[in-house]
Amino acid sequence: MRAPIGFRISNRRKSLKISQAALARLVGISPSYLNLIENNKRDVGGALLQRVAQHLQIEIGDLTGQAEQKLLQDLEEAYADPMIESLPFQPDERRQLVAQYPASAMALAQLHRAYADARDSADAYADRLRSDPLLSQLLHQILSGITAVRSSAEILEDIADLDEVERRRFLMAISREARVLGDVARSLIGQFEVTSQAARTVSTLREIDDLIIERENHFPELEAIADVLRAEVKARETGFGPAELSAHLERGYGVATRIGGRPDLPDFPGQYRYDPHTRVMWFQGTTTLATRQFQLARLLGELAAGDVLRRMLDTAVLTNETSRRLAARALGSYLAGALVFPYSRFLGEAEAAAYDIDHLRESFSGSFEQIAHRLVSLRRPGEEGIPFGFLRSDPAGRLTKHFPLPGLLLPNSGHACPLWAIYGAVRQPDTITRQVVRFSDGSRYLFLARSLQHRPSSFRDQPLPISIMLACDVLHADRTIYAAGLDLADQSADVPVGPSCRLCPRRDCSARQEEMLAPGGPRSVTRLPLNPNQFGLGESG
Repeated sequence: MRAPIGFRISNRRKSLKISQAALARLVGISPSYLNLIENNKRDVGGALLQRVAQHLQIEIGDLTGQAEQKLLQDLEEAYADPMIESLPFQPDERRQLVAQYPASAMALAQLHRAYADARDSADAYADRLRSDPLLSQLLHQILSGITAVRSSAEILEDIADLDEVERRRFLMAISREARVLGDVARSLIGQFEVTSQAARTVSTLREIDDLIIERENHFPELEAIADVLRAEVKARETGFGPAELSAHLERGYGVATRIGGRPDLPDFPGQYRYDPHTRVMWFQGTTTLATRQFQLARLLGELAAGDVLRRMLDTAVLTNETSRRLAARALGSYLAGALVFPYSRFLGEAEAAAYDIDHLRESFSGSFEQIAHRLVSLRRPGEEGIPFGFLRSDPAGRLTKHFPLPGLLLPNSGHACPLWAIYGAVRQPDTITRQVVRFSDGSRYLFLARSLQHRPSSFRDQPLPISIMLACDVLHADRTIYAAGLDLADQSADVPVGPSCRLCPRRDCSARQEEMLAPGGPRSVTRLPLNPNQFGLGESG
């Protein structure tokens, strides 16, 4: 759902007592077109939005309302919840609520988030009780213990002529069973606590999202540290690459780099692993140079800037250890990306090459996923690149990583719309798939996706295919090489999509996999029998 940029322009123009005709003349468009913009019936972006902001003496961020766009996305999900989706909401109600009563909108979003977390926890408990054989066994032990205690107590109560030896024997049995019950109950509580921690995945992902969105996925302090560290490596090692990073780590931090063989670690190491006790950074023999370079840079960043990273984690809103661990990894990876792909040089090459990802891979010795990550972070004020969103999916189509783009509703987890390019790319390995999509609110985006294979550790390991997707507003598409040959003004070729089946209001979509939960309007006709009336289902729509 688009944020009410037009309403902001109109309110700001009126507060400055500028007529619609005068503002249209200043920015070089017709009054009728400005009227459509102010009524949120036309998109505005790029140079035109900059001119509007300049003449209204306001920052672009205040007009685009990126925080409000995230709030709109949260409300979209809340209003589609099965508990309330049948209520007669007005089509524009969420947008008006954000524009006129932002605090109330925030309260609703936070309440829905708390409700969703509580519901997920309850579902997790119920699932464990239904399916976990250990919990079932513990419950049976508790029931057996209660039965034994009750039987012994009834004997003591009902039989008055028990001698002292027998009475003591039953009392000892009750005491023993009570101790066993206490141990079993503690084990049961421990299992529930593990489940409770595991059930916080949704809130954890949202906390990481909030951290990224709050900073617009740009961390100036990490960029500055990366510039200093890169300069140190190049000054001492006369270059920058895997060999120079290895030498710098050994000379400055006593870290040895080993490639191939088996590490002296108890658990499976994957492609790489650092052992802080022996100060050895180990890589599988099959890892690429891009992976080695990036992970060595990440290790250098964590060792050299550990205090800064800890301070950033301490000031972020992270409510559990899982959130802190994932946030620490995200910040370390960001610092590594800033080290390997220095901001100004990378942006300059990206602009000169029209954001050709394969060109940037060769120029910076990076992988496709690393380059895509760095493109998402080009948000330095006054030196911005194209704003991109990022998604990654596993072979089952489940989303495993995402960096949000304000205005574009990216699912936090689960599956996205089956029509998105991220799924179509699987059918064309190692080829970039492009797609212009249009959402039900009229917003349009360019999607770029490619399927990759994570290199296996050995012949015995199964290669893991993944899909990576970048998304940008169609207003920026002509700045990329991927718009070549596309008529971006022709909307007839757009692919109609939604965020996911559950949140998509398109009722005529043949690709739908789940019943929609969009509020209002006629009911969905997905997977109806041919003759609904025959089964007492009433009218079909």
